[in-house]
Amino acid sequence: MTEELNPFKIVQKQIKEACDKLGYDDSVYELLKEPERVMTVHIPVKMDDGTIKTFTGFRSQHNTAVGPAKGGVRFHPDVNLDEVKALSTWMTFKCSVVGIPYGGAKGGIKVNPKELSEGELERLSRAYFRAIAPIIGPEKDIPAPDVYTNPQVMSWFMDEFSKLKGYNTPGVVTGKPIELGGSKGRDKATAQGCAYTIREAAKRIGLDLKGATVAVQGYGNAGSFSAILLNELGCKIVAVNDSKGGAYSEGGIDPYAILKHKQETGSVKGFEGTEEILGKDLLELDVDILVPAALENVITSQNAANIRAKIIGEAANGPTTPEADKVLYEKGILVIPDILANAGGVTVSYFEWVQNLMNYYWTEKEVLQRLEKIMVDAFNKVYNMHEEYKVDMRTAAYMTSIKTVTDAMKLRGWL
Repeated sequence: MTEELNPFKIVQKQIKEACDKLGYDDSVYELLKEPERVMTVHIPVKMDDGTIKTFTGFRSQHNTAVGPAKGGVRFHPDVNLDEVKALSTWMTFKCSVVGIPYGGAKGGIKVNPKELSEGELERLSRAYFRAIAPIIGPEKDIPAPDVYTNPQVMSWFMDEFSKLKGYNTPGVVTGKPIELGGSKGRDKATAQGCAYTIREAAKRIGLDLKGATVAVQGYGNAGSFSAILLNELGCKIVAVNDSKGGAYSEGGIDPYAILKHKQETGSVKGFEGTEEILGKDLLELDVDILVPAALENVITSQNAANIRAKIIGEAANGPTTPEADKVLYEKGILVIPDILANAGGVTVSYFEWVQNLMNYYWTEKEVLQRLEKIMVDAFNKVYNMHEEYKVDMRTAAYMTSIKTVTDAMKLRGWL
């Protein structure tokens, strides 16, 4: 039978499993299996040649029992409704696992932004935000960057919403430039949170990070910062890759130098002193730590038995399928699931929102101190659940999150 790779079906399965382990009745699953609200918009945009082209966009708000919805907006040709619904659901549990007062949301536009001029991209961004404006706001739903969106797109979003309101509203989005109310430390927050959880996991299994070997799949923002931060903790980076190729060196790779090489050449491939490595081989290297930091569903039932890492820190969203999780758990590999490992990004987004609402801003040192405490506390809570219930870390993370959300729903009278 073909492995189920529909992300929404996967997340529903994960919720059901966690609800069953907690002994909850079906009413909890019924409230959590579908988003509260999904909006589909069709966005006409005037192109540079004078023609009108219509794009399809989505915004999904999964659950707001704990607080306003929170989640990124991606611009990608493969964006679809099930993906957006799944990602909004994961965001609910990502926020709850680290204890920040948000529910989950996600948005997207079906578009290849590389085919648009900057002017077309700006008009599309502003038109999308106008279209979803009735359901967003600092007290309702706070978007953020995701795949192929960035601080500039967030600036356009914030400016468009501020025009609609008639006053400056920086708290409507996070991931903004510092000049428009962005938070210090946001650029490396996802990787920083991942590094904190890997450090804590290593303590739990008795792995000395001094000289521990690391392979990083995906050398974008999260992957490159993860490599740099783990290297600073004493780890040796032996392999990295990106969409164009990979680089391997048993003796170790300088994460800064290979990032500079990528910026100059467009890929990590061909870095001096390394040999080419295929993506599938990188995942199966005999290393202490594996950091999937790129695509969804890269560790599956087809290759899970060949994974040899002691710790997997999921900097990417959804890199491991449920079938693969079972195999990895039976092999004794400690998987730090995405909703915990990469929650540093949304945590610092929360800090940005708080700073916007207060109109008072923190130093990077203050941001990272607060982030470390939240990530360490969250890791310990999930690890203790994993030990108490004898379940894998992903199930433990869902159980921790679902308990928080369910308690809030009960107090509000939803159950």
